[in-house]
Amino acid sequence: MSLPINVTSTSNNMDTLSRNELIGFINDCLELNYSKVEQMGSGAAYCQMIHILWPSKLPIKKVKFDAKLEHVFINNWKILQDSFKKLHIDKDVPIQKLVKGRFQDNFEFLQWFYKFFTINDSGEHDNYDAVGARGGAGLIKAAPPTRSPAKKPPPKKTAPSAAAVSNVKRSGSNNNAQVKQLEANVNELTLTVEGLEKERDFYFQKLRDIEVICQEKEGDETFTPFVAQIIEVLYATEDGFGPAEDEEGGEAEYEAEAEEEEQEEY
Repeated sequence: MSLPINVTSTSNNMDTLSRNELIGFINDCLELNYSKVEQMGSGAAYCQMIHILWPSKLPIKKVKFDAKLEHVFINNWKILQDSFKKLHIDKDVPIQKLVKGRFQDNFEFLQWFYKFFTINDSGEHDNYDAVGARGGAGLIKAAPPTRSPAKKPPPKKTAPSAAAVSNVKRSGSNNNAQVKQLEANVNELTLTVEGLEKERDFYFQKLRDIEVICQEKEGDETFTPFVAQIIEVLYATEDGFGPAEDEEGGEAEYEAEAEEEEQEEY
């Protein structure tokens, strides 16, 4: 397929589709089961949509469709961004906003992408196996339910005795109290987990910013010893704790492979 047609995001040329229509479009193309726009923040679906049109320009096997963590989302977006550069797609990708999963940021980007995809879609991918291409990962669209066999009518029930009714009432009262206590415990744990996740994301971003600054100063002889010490601390590991497996060798390996692919094209 030839180079893509670029699309400019303006309020005049964007199709006025609802959030449900846009998500339905993504689900139909990729055989997914997304339920809200915010799920597009992982970047995985966009990667596969580009793979549909230009399969040789995006390494689909590197995309993490079951990603749950923000730093893995960022890796997906970087894969998409790299394919944009190869295809000369003139579109700024606000990765740091999109990975936060806020509705408005993801809705605006999805509106643009729908317009971009439909303009560049030639319809030559009817045999594209979306589930197979991503190795069965992701929220696969559920199959329609099968009809269950007919059940025998239940036997007639006799009226319970007064003593049985009294025992059930006492048991139900105790169960209600236990359920309320468990619900309170779950709510408390949920709030604790949410707080920890926010704190984790906050400090991860700080470390990421420090890493970027260090990388920018690596060639400066004035800062080389100091930067080397910081990088040593950032990349240090301990027994039982190391880089996440989702990274598959880390960003450096991906960037090296991307450069090799770029050289092969030329």
